[in-house]
Amino acid sequence: MSTPTGPLPHTADLVVFGGTGDLSMRKLIPALFHSDMEGRLSPETRVIAMSRGGLTDDDFRGKVDAEVRSHLPVEDDGQWRRFLTRLHHVSVDVGREDAAGWGALAELLTGYEERDRVFYLASPPRTFGPFCRELEQAGLVTPRSRVVLEKPLGHDLVSAQRINDEVGAIFDERQIFRIDHYLGKETVQNLLVLRFANAFLEPIWNSLWIDHVQITAAETVGTPGRRGYYDHAGALRDMVQNHLLQLLTLTAMEPPARNDREAIRDEKVKVLQALRPIAGGEVERFTVRGQYTESGDVVGYLDEPASTPPNEASRRVETFTAIRAEIKNWRWAGVPFYLRTGKRMPYRRSEIVVQFKDVPHSIFPGGAPNRLVLRLQPEEGIELHIMAKEPGAGETTLKPVPLSLSFGKTFTARVPEAYERLLMDVLAGNPTLFMRRDEVEAAWRWIDPILEAWQADPALPEPYPAGTTGPTGAHELLGRSGRAWHEEEL
Repeated sequence: MSTPTGPLPHTADLVVFGGTGDLSMRKLIPALFHSDMEGRLSPETRVIAMSRGGLTDDDFRGKVDAEVRSHLPVEDDGQWRRFLTRLHHVSVDVGREDAAGWGALAELLTGYEERDRVFYLASPPRTFGPFCRELEQAGLVTPRSRVVLEKPLGHDLVSAQRINDEVGAIFDERQIFRIDHYLGKETVQNLLVLRFANAFLEPIWNSLWIDHVQITAAETVGTPGRRGYYDHAGALRDMVQNHLLQLLTLTAMEPPARNDREAIRDEKVKVLQALRPIAGGEVERFTVRGQYTESGDVVGYLDEPASTPPNEASRRVETFTAIRAEIKNWRWAGVPFYLRTGKRMPYRRSEIVVQFKDVPHSIFPGGAPNRLVLRLQPEEGIELHIMAKEPGAGETTLKPVPLSLSFGKTFTARVPEAYERLLMDVLAGNPTLFMRRDEVEAAWRWIDPILEAWQADPALPEPYPAGTTGPTGAHELLGRSGRAWHEEEL
């Protein structure tokens, strides 16, 4: 076991509702094992999975051993076995007045009232309210309890407010952690350090020097087996309302007065409140929606395997969206922020591209504006593209070259997964990288008019072949102002 680099969090009981589901098995359990392996979990911390599966502790440990271990760098069998002893399972059928199930959980928690209790809801948002109510009715909410809510938090402003009201009736705002795993990525955290711990960037981080910003989250995968969910979600709800708007706020926020959990979140909310509304006829001008179609051996969205045949919702849902956003404040007036996300793209890439303006007067032919690229995946890192002279005698030839910082190559320590950082922050009670209620609702206020305009528009999403960079409209969105997406200029 590694020596921890900081103080251990308080001993806690981490109760995961949906503890045998996909998120738990792919992300949460591996993140907890890595944290345990590196000495960041206190020895007495327990992980209690809740599901309707009727499993015993041994059954659940066997399931984890069979499904998770092969994907982890387990070098010490004894270490893995010690980790498994942290795991417990309780069967509870939420929403069915399952007194026996809640009684079993209460029995497991009895005698540990002084511990921190973290209730992680890795479940659909419709279960958040009922879970919290039944949790309180079972007498399991203590002053040291916290609750973690996975996205999506509702499907519009009204549903998000309803969920916030239901959860807020049981937990204080300080106890509620609304998670977005993008905020746990090293590059996102380094964005704050890059901006606020380096003097050279702040003077040029504004409309005088920056031409535009691109924020992209591209995926190569489609929606096999998930079309039923995606029919009612779509790219705008699934990615833009949370992930991309979070990246936008961190890129555009003003310097906080201090590195304080509320000071940072205050500045993020101000950015969302300053977003220029896109509504009515402007939606067609400033947004693009698309849906991938068959290409080669890859089926289109409507032909993806699903439990039900495609319907009208399937035909109208977007698997791609691009938006031209503007922030109405002194720093960013006139600077477009282009947001883009899509499935079945030719590459898997999440990045923020800050495109600077050209030099005021160039004395060299062939120059290009500087560009800062912050890559979240697949390989986290930062690149600053500058102009340099190609070696050689004779005529001066310029070439853009990157000054590159790859976290994986520069630092010897393993780069932790996003969920590792976020889980440790929850256990430590640090909400800085989590969304506050007013932040979530401000994002929905900006998204809702776009959704309403799309729903009222009889036109279907623009088709794009699987494996391409999206519909033609997405390229025209930038092309109208003489700009292009980042990969088109490489």
